[in-house]
Amino acid sequence: MDKKDIIKKIEELRIKNNAIILAHNYQIPEVQDIADFVGDSLDLSIKATKTKSDYVIFCGVDFMAESAKILNPKKKVIHPDIKAKCPMAAMVDAESLNYLKKDHPNAKVVSYINTTSSVKAVSDICCTSANGAKVVKSLRVKDVIFVPDRNLGLYIQRSIKDKNMVLWPGICPIHHNIKKEEILELKEKHPKAEVLVHPECQPEVIDIADYVFSTNGMVDYARESDVEEFIIGTEKDLCYRLKKENPGKTFYPLKSAVCPNMKKITLEKILNSLKTLEPKVKLPDEIMKKAGLPLQRMMEVGRGD
Repeated sequence: MDKKDIIKKIEELRIKNNAIILAHNYQIPEVQDIADFVGDSLDLSIKATKTKSDYVIFCGVDFMAESAKILNPKKKVIHPDIKAKCPMAAMVDAESLNYLKKDHPNAKVVSYINTTSSVKAVSDICCTSANGAKVVKSLRVKDVIFVPDRNLGLYIQRSIKDKNMVLWPGICPIHHNIKKEEILELKEKHPKAEVLVHPECQPEVIDIADYVFSTNGMVDYARESDVEEFIIGTEKDLCYRLKKENPGKTFYPLKSAVCPNMKKITLEKILNSLKTLEPKVKLPDEIMKKAGLPLQRMMEVGRGD
């Protein structure tokens, strides 16, 4: 079956099964093109709550599909490839986090949304890369345990001086491996380009950026800005969405910034999920209930960008 036939069949089954297809900003271009909505993980989970679809085909990594299920317990959430996992989310587990909590009994746990449902279940509140500082500031305690991304935690610390933040030693391998030299080399070639980077990048990369944004923050800024050229310091396929929505502007991706786990979702796997309505995201009721609380608290605090 060629690509056109696959897309045609996806369209037929999407209607037949009353399904919605959600794709993260880092998905391959052809997956972004067939999605009903493209966005960041929280944005997509919220989109799912506002749709009357019976099935949610979530094109992203594991924790994203889990979050969508937690926020939409009555919907059937399908993750086309269960091997599409986030390595950063795997860097912290609930058991280890509970040990750390015992060492800091007065601390509140802020869990980045890029964590598993079991970690969220033992956290006090979640955050996104956009509202991390806002969430930490909202806590009426001095001590804060922040998991799992150390780089994001260090970025949040820049604007918060009255908290004692205990940072988990996790990283996003893709953002952590973005090098200052690669950005400076692009900047030399394109001196008029503004540098936008993700807060999961290392501090030295953040230091040379014009702006630091979440993926959705980059999308919003690029749309509203009068600047016509941008160097994008995050996973390279965000540039596909940026260019598609801003055809008159130029976006320079970093060739090194490729998440192989995000690329595991393909049109063929989406089609198979629509045919079989599998694999469904299944979580224990207790985990669903406990993990839902920090997510709801995060949304009450509000978005950051």
